Order: sequence, then structure tokens, then C-alpha cells
Amino acid sequence: MRCALKRILLICVAVLSVTPLLAAEFDSAKLVKIRERMQGFVDQKIIAGAVTVVGSKDGIASLEAVGVRTIETKQPMPKDALFRIASMTKPITAMGIMILQEEGKLSVDDPVEKHLPEFRGQRLTASREGDTVTLKKPSRAITLRDLLTHTSGLPGGFPPGLADLYATRQRTLAEAVLVSSQQPLDFEPGSKWAYCNAGIDTLGRVIEVVSGQSFEEFLAARVFRPLGMNDTACFPSELHVPRIAGLYESKNGELVVANRPIVGPATGAKHPIPAGGLYSTAADLARLYQVMLNAGRLGSTKILSPESVLTMTKVQTGDLPCGFVPGMGFGYGWAVVKEPQGVTAMVSPGTFGHGGAFGTQAWIDPQQDLFVILLIQRVGLQNADGSDLRRELQQLAVDAIKR
Repeated sequence: MRCALKRILLICVAVLSVTPLLAAEFDSAKLVKIRERMQGFVDQKIIAGAVTVVGSKDGIASLEAVGVRTIETKQPMPKDALFRIASMTKPITAMGIMILQEEGKLSVDDPVEKHLPEFRGQRLTASREGDTVTLKKPSRAITLRDLLTHTSGLPGGFPPGLADLYATRQRTLAEAVLVSSQQPLDFEPGSKWAYCNAGIDTLGRVIEVVSGQSFEEFLAARVFRPLGMNDTACFPSELHVPRIAGLYESKNGELVVANRPIVGPATGAKHPIPAGGLYSTAADLARLYQVMLNAGRLGSTKILSPESVLTMTKVQTGDLPCGFVPGMGFGYGWAVVKEPQGVTAMVSPGTFGHGGAFGTQAWIDPQQDLFVILLIQRVGLQNADGSDLRRELQQLAVDAIKR
């Protein structure tokens, strides 16, 4: 009886912590300014186009599209354009792990080797002198928690042969993770934070092994289809391709097509890239972020428990320096604002979200009942997490909240 009461109390605390008592209301006259400002970035040739969303736990308050989907065709940017959301995939992969934990099929404290035996006997780089590398046994095995928080010590870059795999994706996720498992750790697990794509891909493989489904089918069955996220996928269909936004970079003050072999839909690809492979739309992502503001639910559809949402979105990295802008910590798959400043000055402590390599950003502020989505396709920004586009969109969204 005492345990049951304790569980009820924890759930109540989680709900109050994640979901505000009142839904945000917005000043529509102020939200209109978003379109004007985003168009300014198009006119300055910083981006070709953008789709933006501002919303609350009750739904979308503003959905705008500016510029063009592709410069070559001059087709206007549609509101349902598909974007490569890159590392915004990471929190969704983490959601998959939490779903399996709720079902009792794994624990975030499990050693990775419990589910992936290829990680047994992993070694740590003790020293490097010229061409000589000395290895030693780490103090403990890496855990799923370490992977979720980027504190595992797995090398953050691509090991030999893996860069080609990412470009062509002709190997399976299992084969890619096997390559990563044979790399020595860069540091003792849990001792520092270092952004690590290989760690999140490893979580994707754990999902496959534990669930008995492919990574992409698991997410589709447990997250995307239940939420009606019909345009979100690892591998866009032929019907989706005409809606994919073009990817650009700046050369001599002009936007040109970015030459990146990884970015296009790979024909016959086998590798879903849990660390950064999803395509999605503004409306689909808005539904996902409503779930996070509503303590794991959207209407009658439950994706996560309030406890899991709270655990994922609180700082799990202590005082370790984290993130790509000052004042950040990390939860499970989500970056978390510890001390608002600079690009995060207008949001509340506890705001969580993630960016992507192609300039996309999405952030959720539970205290202000707010989510903000920025979808662009641009490489070469000095730091997308600290971009003027993100800062100005967030400021306009916060300014539009009725107090």
C-alpha cells in the first residue's frame, strides 16, 4: 500500500513539473512578426526558406512558411515540406529506450554488453605516444544511461570505414554498431560529456535487439503511427521526395546546393541512423512536442508515462560542461537549459530540446507552456544552436505569450 501511494505521488509531481496548470494564449498580432523576420533571413540569403511553428500543449498557434523549397525550381516553401531533421532524431531514439524501460524489457542502468555482447571486454585509451596507443580496462562497463547522456567515452567521430557507411548506408545498423564496439573508449565512462553519434546509434541497435523489430518499424509502430505522424520516416517514400526541402550552403554571398552525399534519400539504404536520420514536417513534430508538454500523452494516446518524461527532460549530467551554448546540461537524449543566457535568455530553466546539423531547432519550455520549431536546410552555419534565427524566433514566440 505504501509503495502504491508513493508511486501515485511521484506521478502527480511529474505531471505538475511537466505540464503547466494553464495553457498559453498568444497575441496573434505579435505572432505575425515571425513571418516578416524569417523572410528577412531569406532576403539576406542566409536561408532559402523556412517553416516555423509556435504552439502550446493545446496545439499550434502559428505555422508559417517563407521562401522557396528549392532555389532551382523557385517553388514556394510549402507548410508540409519535409526536412532532414538530423540530430533532432536523437531525443526520439531516447523515447524508444524509455518505452522499453516502462515495459520492463531493459533499464537505463543496464550495461550495454547485456544487450549487445560485442561490447564485452571493451578497452580504454590510456595514452598515445606517436603511433603507439596503450589500452587499459575501464573502471566500469558503459551503460545505456551513459549513451543517453553522451558520457560513455565512445569516440564521437566516425571510426575507419564508418564514414563511407554513413554516406552510402549499404551496411545494416548491426554492422555499423559492431564497428563502433571495437573502438577503445576516449575517457572513463561518466567522467565527462562528449557529443557522440555512435552512442545514439548503439541505442538504436539496442531497441532492435530488445524489441525484435527494426529500429524504423519500432518507432513507426510505437510513436509515429499512434500520433498520426504520417510524414516522419527514416527512409522517405517516392511520394515524399517531391516535398523534401533543398539543402544549401553559402559561397561568395550566394546560396548554392550543398554537396553532401549523406543528405539525400539513399537508394537501397539499410542504415536508418538513429543518431540523425529522420525526415519530418512541422505539423508532425508539433504533435510530438505536444506529447512532451502533456506529460507523455496526446489526447487519449499515451506514448510515455509522466515519470519517463520528467526523467528524460531533467539534467542527468550534474556539473559536467555540456552542449553547444553556455548554461546547458543534458537529460536522456534532450539538451536542457540550466541557466538561461544568450540564445536561451528568453526561455525558462528546464527548457529542453535539440538541434540538427542542417540548422533545424526545436525547444520546449514547460514553465511557459511553449514549443518553438525552426525548420531550415542550411549547412555552414557557425553554430546552429546559437544562431540568430533560433534566437529571434524564440524571442518573438515568448513576446507573443499573453501574460
